[in-house]
Amino acid sequence: MKNSIIKLEEASLSFKLNKKENLKVLDNFSIEIPEGKVLGLVGESGCGKTTFSRVLLGLNKLSDGKYVFLNKKIEKKSDFRFVRKNMQMVFQDPYLSIDPTMNMKDVLEEPMLNLRKEWDKKTREDKILRLMDLVGLDRTYLDYKSKEMSGGQRQRIGIARALIIEPKVLICDECVSALDVSVQAQILNLLLDIKHQLGITIIFISHDLAVVKYIADEIAIMKSGKICEINSSDSLFKNPQNEYTKYLIDSVLV
Repeated sequence: MKNSIIKLEEASLSFKLNKKENLKVLDNFSIEIPEGKVLGLVGESGCGKTTFSRVLLGLNKLSDGKYVFLNKKIEKKSDFRFVRKNMQMVFQDPYLSIDPTMNMKDVLEEPMLNLRKEWDKKTREDKILRLMDLVGLDRTYLDYKSKEMSGGQRQRIGIARALIIEPKVLICDECVSALDVSVQAQILNLLLDIKHQLGITIIFISHDLAVVKYIADEIAIMKSGKICEINSSDSLFKNPQNEYTKYLIDSVLV
């Protein structure tokens, strides 16, 4: 695939259950993710979706296989600082992912202090204001703490926090599943606007195929630690090749 930003080849990951048994979470997992697109990753709970995202960020180490990001082979622990400068995550629960003791200005500044130490105070302040505008929040919210904000407003801050260090890839792990349906639509549209404005690559992880169809350019179907089908969103719905994919589509259309 031309212009792939992430590539995993024959990736495997197992966790030791006891002296005799291992649990295989990723099993000969191979995928290429195109730059500047939204890839939807869909599968039932427990299929390995979140583990995949943790592997990308270095929170779990592959047992076997090859991981390439931005044309750089990712192997050593030191490689993951490069990864985290260029890849960030929006978490599922906006109520748990933001420190309730911090105001929003500090929430947004913290990643820059850790990962963009070369940016001075003026640069950080300019980027905070720009991100507030981008995610559609009034700048007065910078003085708020999370308990003073709605779930949708908190998730907008979560998106701004992930974008603040200017990553190339945004991972959204079930990032709308804790929100009301009307707020879900707002966040999905915001993510699409961000993709078009910034040209960022988005990995959108969900168990909800209908939500993924709305946002994704390509959809990968995952089952039992493997990719069983990957195609453009339209093609996958019109002509699914795998029986599990057909089952998921039928469950959406019922």
